[in-house]
Amino acid sequence: MAGLYIHIPFCASRCIYCGFFSTTNNNMMNRYIHAVTEEMNLRKHANIIDTIYIGGGTPSQLSSQNLVALFKSIYNIYNVRKDAEVTLECNPDDVTEDFTTLLTRLPVNRISMGVQSFSDKRLSFLHRRHTSKQAMEAVETLRNHGIQNISIDLIFGFPEETIADWEIDIDSALSLNVEHISAYSLMYEEGTQLYQLLKQGKIHEIDEETSLSMYNLLIDKLEKSGYEQYEISNFARPGFRSKHNSSYWHEVPYIGLGASAHSYNKTHRMWNPSNLTTYIQTIESGRLAYEQETLDLHTRYNDLITTALRTKEGINLTDMKRHYGSSLYQYLMNNAHQHLQNNNMVIEDEHLSLTKKGLYISDDIMSDLIYI
Repeated sequence: MAGLYIHIPFCASRCIYCGFFSTTNNNMMNRYIHAVTEEMNLRKHANIIDTIYIGGGTPSQLSSQNLVALFKSIYNIYNVRKDAEVTLECNPDDVTEDFTTLLTRLPVNRISMGVQSFSDKRLSFLHRRHTSKQAMEAVETLRNHGIQNISIDLIFGFPEETIADWEIDIDSALSLNVEHISAYSLMYEEGTQLYQLLKQGKIHEIDEETSLSMYNLLIDKLEKSGYEQYEISNFARPGFRSKHNSSYWHEVPYIGLGASAHSYNKTHRMWNPSNLTTYIQTIESGRLAYEQETLDLHTRYNDLITTALRTKEGINLTDMKRHYGSSLYQYLMNNAHQHLQNNNMVIEDEHLSLTKKGLYISDDIMSDLIYI
């Protein structure tokens, strides 16, 4: 089995926090879709495709012709399971009657929507194009067209945001009764406009105590409402975990197509250039665009630490010892000892995982367990 990810870098406008490769120059959209199709032909795999994820950027900015052509190519070139999870990312303001009618003609069975906040003030701060009302209406429109698997993204920890503000956002999300919620602390990534505002002293990060309180509030309210926290930032109704994203955390191979997309096959990691022109011209010349690295044992161990530990299940210690050897197993256990003692980690049924207390300092814990 394998996952298939396709990166669509086009956006109508750029949000100030986004660190993903994207562009507001949509003039090359048709040519780009042709290049992605050609990359599929260059990278035919025998794997059965278990999940498909069209991300970005803003895939919902593609024309109906390009979306239809893209899915036609996927299903003509790859061996896709009949019950594959097929996710399309979209912006709330793109969810029109015409767009959702188009979805009924496509194999899409899951929508991931970047809501981020239900405060118009905070949405404006992020330079999001939609309003809170449009986000609410988008979910209703998707429901009316038969979409029964909807995920929304939220952000917390805005400058000057209070816990009460965040609780309103959580309650608004819960009122939509969606199947999946992803929630992330606002990140100040170098190279973004948000990062520049921080460095210029025009905005200030919230304090760590408030951020922790917001995270704990999120966990408590979502769990009481029937959502399972199956990964640090992801919550799902029973049976609605993201299968595609779960593949990243459980060492399932995945194929990444398009500019900046990454691939993984257990022995190698590959990545395409984060440059639209370079990507398109390379593919059009009949050559693959990606660079790759061979993953040695220690690199694969470090990948295990930074992925599996994000999940509710954590690391299967029996499998870990069998696949990585006694030496790395002992290294892991020695370095995990202090966190087990401090109740930041726990071992249950031969699985090493983070406790609720350890979730908030997961980066520090993973850093301690990484092989240097």
